[in-house]
Amino acid sequence: MSDAGRERVVREPKLLLPFLKSFYDVVVPLAWPLARLACGFHLIIHGWGKVMRGGTVTGFPLWFGIFLTFVEFGGGICITLGLFTRFFAAAVSIEMAYLTFVQYWQNGYGWRTDGYEYVLMWGMLSLAIALRGGGEYSFDRALGREL
Repeated sequence: MSDAGRERVVREPKLLLPFLKSFYDVVVPLAWPLARLACGFHLIIHGWGKVMRGGTVTGFPLWFGIFLTFVEFGGGICITLGLFTRFFAAAVSIEMAYLTFVQYWQNGYGWRTDGYEYVLMWGMLSLAIALRGGGEYSFDRALGREL
């Protein structure tokens, strides 16, 4: 039998405090929308600052600043809603990889010294979202389509 015909069996660990099962049954499905909200809201805030500056980003041509504004502000809204989730999360991952390795790497890890700590964390979260997609509570799921 090929691997494609086998079902994947997921075994949850036994709870140390079994009385929490009903609580976890309610809240665990909300974990992915919460991750999308954290990532998307963060991007919306950063993108909004660029919107207010007319898409300008110090040290970059105007067209690139407008592109980053679209990725962060528009992408943040879409990631939060779970709409075109994989596309925008992948775009954010690429942006954060650029920022990590080109803009901030030489400053070291710590964010307090303009290091890459912060952008690396957001890049990894957006990559996880790109790999997983919008999840159960998303517009992508409601539409029945995603990348």
